[in-house]
Amino acid sequence: MAEYRISEVAGLLGVSDDTVRRWIEAGTLPVHLDASRRKVVDGAALAAFTREHASAAPDPSSVASSARNRMVGLVTSVVADTVMAQVEMQCGPHRIVSLMSSEAVEELGLAPGSLAVAVIKSTNVVVETPRR
Repeated sequence: MAEYRISEVAGLLGVSDDTVRRWIEAGTLPVHLDASRRKVVDGAALAAFTREHASAAPDPSSVASSARNRMVGLVTSVVADTVMAQVEMQCGPHRIVSLMSSEAVEELGLAPGSLAVAVIKSTNVVVETPRR
């Protein structure tokens, strides 16, 4: 069973150690003592917490879609030639890179600072875990 120290939880969630401690003190995030008497958060409890408290930017599009992975963000970079373009977006803490035609970039009006939605629909998703 995975356990995470307060500093690790903070790093994973992109918040300060103090924020994690406030969640613990408020009873929002369960904690227990490990064998060394350090406060740790159970991995399953942390997963449940992140799922319950996840907040995404509101989706500005009004389109119905079968894709469940929709990430709202800002375009941070567009590199285009006459045929293809590389578009980078920052969606919360996630950097998304998309390759598309330069024509699509022009039609969508994509430029640094543009609001956009990255829609990810894939049958091939690689999941990795750190070496132990």
